[in-house]
Amino acid sequence: MLKYPILRVICITTSVGALMALGVPATATAQEPGTDLIQLPAPQHTSATSVEQALTERHSVRQFADESVTLGEMAQLLWAAQGVTRPQAERPSHWPPEWEWQGGRRTNPSAGALYPLEVYLVAGNVEDIDAGLYRYEPLEHALAPVAAGDMREALTEVSLRQSAIADAPAVLVVAAVYQRVAVKYEERGTRYARIEVGAVAQSVYLQAGSLDLGTVLIGAFRDAEVKETLGLPADHEPLAIMPVGRRAEE
Repeated sequence: MLKYPILRVICITTSVGALMALGVPATATAQEPGTDLIQLPAPQHTSATSVEQALTERHSVRQFADESVTLGEMAQLLWAAQGVTRPQAERPSHWPPEWEWQGGRRTNPSAGALYPLEVYLVAGNVEDIDAGLYRYEPLEHALAPVAAGDMREALTEVSLRQSAIADAPAVLVVAAVYQRVAVKYEERGTRYARIEVGAVAQSVYLQAGSLDLGTVLIGAFRDAEVKETLGLPADHEPLAIMPVGRRAEE
């Protein structure tokens, strides 16, 4: 279910052409429109890791073991990034009438509860799902297939050849749709969206630590080429790339 029918059109045909040009295997083909969502395992709300322990142990990991991650682990990370925590039936007065109401508050703060961020999963070696690009749907806690095929190497190419992206079994890409916050905060909305991505990144770091996984926040990439490689809509601006996987033995 698309939450923003006006703003969120996935440019699938552009994506396929761009990926082929970058050497992605021919299997990186667009999914058929209306493909069913992939329901994710329910998130866990307790663990044996305290917040203090997660903060103490938090660090960036750039070398990953050649092992898969589970769909449950990715579900937990996606929930930490944008999951719904407090359902809210009443539509806020500032919410644009042409947009479908999100229906709840999330794991990270957002100015005006406008939630300008979109989280994508670039899956390479994730158990129980095919390699490909997926968009996280917070309300359903599900994945929406966007395109098939392993895109990690192509994403590495447009991210200054940072090998952590190609080596990790999964990669999270966070993009902002600035119009969603500009509708209330105008130009200052851009600042708020960038603040929000920092909160998301820290939540992913802490959740990864509690799962005994590693991640690193990457901001060095060629924005336009990342958009082209993943076939993101024109109004999506990539802000962060976070490879995720099991730490390589040191």
